[in-house]
Amino acid sequence: MPDTALPARAAVAARYADAAPTAWGLDVPGVLGTLPEAAAPAIALTFDACGGSGGSGYDAALVDTLRAHGVPATLFLNARWIDANPAVFDDLAADPLFEIANHGTAHRPLSVVGRSAYGIAGTRDPAGVHDEIAGNLAKLTALLGHPPRFFRSGTAHYDDVATRIAADLGQRIAGFSTNADGGATLPAAQVQRELAGAEPGGIVIAHMNRPASGTARGVAAALPALLAAGRTFIRLSDAFR
Repeated sequence: MPDTALPARAAVAARYADAAPTAWGLDVPGVLGTLPEAAAPAIALTFDACGGSGGSGYDAALVDTLRAHGVPATLFLNARWIDANPAVFDDLAADPLFEIANHGTAHRPLSVVGRSAYGIAGTRDPAGVHDEIAGNLAKLTALLGHPPRFFRSGTAHYDDVATRIAADLGQRIAGFSTNADGGATLPAAQVQRELAGAEPGGIVIAHMNRPASGTARGVAAALPALLAAGRTFIRLSDAFR
């Protein structure tokens, strides 16, 4: 969808000025939690890079493992992380194994009434939802030469008005069915167990911005057995046409 077709901030604010959300959380209308049936034998690995206080590091070992096994993934990159890692961004964006997706401008939960999650303040109104999505959407569109198709908010929390705004901006919201690293807090052995237990047709969330975490080692331990068992992996765009 070209930029000129997207609603402006003022239009979004006016359209949703009186809209009252009826749902809040990780699984609300408009969030894709699993792959469509046609892609169900596969698993989609997704990795967030949060930036700012969420961490602007780069887990090179994780990416090296994915490349070594030829395992594709969708990478959700926050605007602040991109600014902190321009050369790494260029390297990842040039690799067809990976798909770049939108992880927001300031890593905020998406709310039109100021809801928070995990102690992180959410957007306060429809205009704020627009800004959180559209700021990094514009950045990524300029860098990639095309708009990213998928969005995930900071904390992956939404209300059902915010998800409608995301759709208006041409973004499909990716949820998850398996949280493999608990926000990059789990030890490697637990990351391995979580990933090993991911069901076919699932969407896995983990993180690529905290190289000191157990994520890379857990993924490296889990992937060989999964591949040997016949598991296949795809990017989100391979499943959602």
